[in-house]
Amino acid sequence: MIKETEVDGVPTLIASVSGPMSAGLVFRVGYADEVLARAGITHLIEHLALFTTGQADYHYNGRTGAAFTEFHLRGREHDVVSFLTGVCTSLGALPMERLEIERQVLLTEESGRSLTPSHVLAPWRYGARGYGLPGYLEYGVPVISPDEIQHWLRTWFTKENAALWIAGDGVPSGLRLPLPSGGRRWAPPAVTSALPVTPAYFQGPLNGAAFDAVVPIGAASQLYSDVLQRELFRELRQASGLSYTTATGYAAHAHGTAEVTAVADALPEKQSAVLGGMIDALLTLAVGRVDPADVDAARTKRREALTDPEAEAAMLSAQANALLAGQPIRTLEERLAELDAVTVEQVAGVAAAAMTTGLLLVPPGHSADWAGFTAAPTTSYTVVPGYTYAVVDDDQDRFHIGPTGVSRVIGDEAATVLYAECAAMLIWPDGGRLLIGHDGMRVAVEPTMIAGDPAVLYQVGTGLPPHLVVRMPARDESEIPRPTPPEPVVPAPPEKSGLFRRRKS
Repeated sequence: MIKETEVDGVPTLIASVSGPMSAGLVFRVGYADEVLARAGITHLIEHLALFTTGQADYHYNGRTGAAFTEFHLRGREHDVVSFLTGVCTSLGALPMERLEIERQVLLTEESGRSLTPSHVLAPWRYGARGYGLPGYLEYGVPVISPDEIQHWLRTWFTKENAALWIAGDGVPSGLRLPLPSGGRRWAPPAVTSALPVTPAYFQGPLNGAAFDAVVPIGAASQLYSDVLQRELFRELRQASGLSYTTATGYAAHAHGTAEVTAVADALPEKQSAVLGGMIDALLTLAVGRVDPADVDAARTKRREALTDPEAEAAMLSAQANALLAGQPIRTLEERLAELDAVTVEQVAGVAAAAMTTGLLLVPPGHSADWAGFTAAPTTSYTVVPGYTYAVVDDDQDRFHIGPTGVSRVIGDEAATVLYAECAAMLIWPDGGRLLIGHDGMRVAVEPTMIAGDPAVLYQVGTGLPPHLVVRMPARDESEIPRPTPPEPVVPAPPEKSGLFRRRKS
């Protein structure tokens, strides 16, 4: 059983384990609590806090997620005491002399990060804030100030906003958690949406297709994820050989729902077939054609995982997250009872719900209108009032710059960012500006592109709060947009032009 206690005012969950002890200190803060212009501040603090641990004989690490940040290790009891007490002490006095070095470490880490389908899908579903931020670059890392770091620490890394889990016999002797008191536990951030209509689709950089959906949290949705995986594997891998990898995932959210994801890869020439196969699998389950044998097989597999002797220890981290999110701690018996009670009809109900909230990533050049999906918006519905400025090389391309925002209009299509809904404004020393709205819309305004006096550029973003502005390093000349030079006019030879042709005598 999971036992509940506390250490220095921090709620603590304990479950027995046969091997070495492991433990984790979790805080209810993550990317979703940040703003895009300061994205990465939590990750930066995680790195700084771990620096003082140095090289150790036990395995330890940190993890910053959408809504939770965790410091965890596996080792002996005195290792647990040393590590957790050390992390808390470090959070109270971060080694700020390491700040510039850790900035570079994070930038290097980011440059080598592979985007997962979830990272690509998140900004399209949630926009450039909240749960969409894990899909964006950590724009804040190079510019976050020491004062901003200290404010973030005082706000989020407190004993009231923390939970501890220990997989072992109990609380190790001598364990202390010297965290400051912050007075409150922070609720998970609200869920936003950049999708006016679902189910929706968009074209993305993937050799294959991917899908996600927001569904009710619980065992029925877990089994739906497993049944969908079986359907995709059977049809796309075994029957047709179109995919090598077919995978699904289920992730509980801090706000009481869950997200089911699915992905299937494809060769370039097989992308249409794989996209069609994925949609067929989704629709098959959504209309109620759920094979009871698949549900039973999925249930058996999950039951085996839950009845493993160390299952409760393996669930401690997720249980700590649930505790911090205000959700009840559920016993193993409750989980098994819920799993056993799920019917085929309930799985079909989740499948139907998934289609109503679904977001589909299709390969470039493809669409999913034919299957009832609506194209996610790539343009804005409004244009800001203000002055109009032509773009140098195209009379159909113009900027609208006004007191409420900026728009770029090309023909009949517009991209608009309102200052009241601006997630970040990036500024380069050459004067270039990139504004990103909460809905993910982008407007780039460059001095090289504005016809007339480029000084108007300095009106863009005036009055935005400083924490929404990112001052970027100088760009290479090759990165600065330039007007497209007109095609040279080459006069035709006289004998062919008709202007100087000799008249016949």
